[in-house]
Amino acid sequence: MAVEKITMPKLGESVTEGTISKWLVSVGDTVNKYDPLADVITDKVNAEIPSSFAGKIIELLAEEGQTLEVGEVILTIEVEGGDDVSIEQTKKISLETKPAITPTTSDKQKLRYSPAVLRLSQEAGIDLSLLSGTGAGGRITRKDVMLAIENGVPAKEEVKNTNTIMETSNIESTSSINTTNKVLDTYNQQVKPGDTEIPVNGLRKTIADNMKKSKHEIPHAWTMIEVDVTKLVQYRNQIKDSFKAKEGYNLTFFAFFVKAVAQGLKEFPQMNSTWAGDKIIQKKDINISIAVATEDALFVPVIKNADEKSIKGIAREIVELAKKARTGNLAVEDMDGGTFTVNNTGSFGSIQSMGIINHPQAAILQVESIVKRPVIKDGMIAISDMVNLCLSIDHRILDGLVCGRFLNKVKDILENISKENTPIY
Repeated sequence: MAVEKITMPKLGESVTEGTISKWLVSVGDTVNKYDPLADVITDKVNAEIPSSFAGKIIELLAEEGQTLEVGEVILTIEVEGGDDVSIEQTKKISLETKPAITPTTSDKQKLRYSPAVLRLSQEAGIDLSLLSGTGAGGRITRKDVMLAIENGVPAKEEVKNTNTIMETSNIESTSSINTTNKVLDTYNQQVKPGDTEIPVNGLRKTIADNMKKSKHEIPHAWTMIEVDVTKLVQYRNQIKDSFKAKEGYNLTFFAFFVKAVAQGLKEFPQMNSTWAGDKIIQKKDINISIAVATEDALFVPVIKNADEKSIKGIAREIVELAKKARTGNLAVEDMDGGTFTVNNTGSFGSIQSMGIINHPQAAILQVESIVKRPVIKDGMIAISDMVNLCLSIDHRILDGLVCGRFLNKVKDILENISKENTPIY
């Protein structure tokens, strides 16, 4: 018999960690190859981890709600064949992969940091030797670095003094530590009679962590442009009923906006980029991420190669992806590979907003509500259908000049939509 390790898989191009939402197996269970082992939540998608082997579950090395980096061991499984592994060796595997007590300074120097941790620490100027790791074996995770960025890192002398005090102190009560942690975790917020406490579940926590990561890592800048979409409104209203009768789904305004953005990205590829530490990667494919909200979560599925699709094709994918998101049927491939995000905030009545960039993309465009407003045309007051397009950008990658040109290109496309120059098919 041999003991194999099952690790946290990479569930997306930019995914670096996952949270165990629910174990689907227990110690002692026998599983077949490809049987589901656990439900996992990432900032991209919910997915099941399949077993790579047929065998018997030896030990679960993570708790429900625990977040692990890609490649960390989540369980061990006994399989037939291969080299024999004794019980003592199995225990050694478990001990090596379980979270350990904070390592000493000499141990930390031997730790191997992930590329994501190294890049983030270098950008923020964080000395990793001063951090206490919460990952397996005391490994420092990206969340540890993010916490250090948020709360600050003590100087080396302070760490030394703190360690001396801790070594000579006698901790009398574990409950006092738990109480202190609880106060810190709730940011000193007291629950009063009538208040409702809502537990932060795995998915909401993942969304929160991703948003915090985006704001910490990306220097956001913001700009907005007004667009007169009177012609677009007239054209779409003329054909929406016949389109619905023929195709079986709605022709939304949003499809026109996504198409216009895809055309703009083709002309200004700098907008279709990502930051990679020592370089900027300009993406060839134009894959538009669209935000889809459910009752308690936000998903960002992707319309692949949007520049090559017709407005009809984009409209169909919007409907299909939204349905998948709201029924919990999004697959990993539905969420992977996005290069630019378009968010239909106007569907909630918003007229102006600043979006948080979908890391590691370079920008997000908020399409606001279309409203009728008086405007000046040819020296006279006229009522037009107007919409605000609000653009958040990663200022490491993009500057005002290219963003202004990109927005004006999208504006020009939208303001000149007509039956003659805007084919639906």
